Amino acid sequence: MTDEKPAEPKTSGAATALRGIGIALVVFLLLVGAVAGGAAATCYGTSREEDKDTTVIRPTTDVITAVRDLARLEGAEYHVERVIDLADRQERLFGLVQAQDAILLVAAGDVVAGIDLSQMRDGDVEVDLERRTARIVLPRPQVFSARLDSQRTYVHTRSTDVLARERQDLETRARQEAERTIQQAAVEGGILDRAKDNAGRTVETLVRSLGYRPEITWAAE
Repeated sequence: MTDEKPAEPKTSGAATALRGIGIALVVFLLLVGAVAGGAAATCYGTSREEDKDTTVIRPTTDVITAVRDLARLEGAEYHVERVIDLADRQERLFGLVQAQDAILLVAAGDVVAGIDLSQMRDGDVEVDLERRTARIVLPRPQVFSARLDSQRTYVHTRSTDVLARERQDLETRARQEAERTIQQAAVEGGILDRAKDNAGRTVETLVRSLGYRPEITWAAE
């Protein structure tokens, strides 16, 4: 009697190909998962290391509340810089303790001066056609604006004592004081006289270009 081995099941070529494709697909998915997991870990780590604050400005409605026509002739502009040292002194414990909330503001601003031609009245301009002369009475020069330069104005230091209360409007008051003092400094520095000379020469040049000899005078203060 001859021992016969049981016949091994035959595997078709199609089944072998499908099994190979399945293994390759599993390996591919594992590789993709590993790469994705590594990328996610990298992104997570980067986001934690590079946390950033973002300022969001929400759009709001613009409202025009007034319109005014101007006829101004600018004659001079001064750039003024100064330091504002402002302190709000406070008493605590029935006046036994002195505390303060202080701010040091480095301010820079521009002051513009000139003449407002809309202030001229009837009779301020007299023209003599025969003599080819023009008599003009110009208004006195004035300061048009004194504005801080927001890019160059900043808070250098802000200190509040332990027992002092921090004033929310202290920086606003410092900026208002800066605008007032830079205007005062420009006036003391002769901005009105310079604006008067420049505006007078501009008007004279304009009148001469029209073929008349100008006679400029200034309104009484």
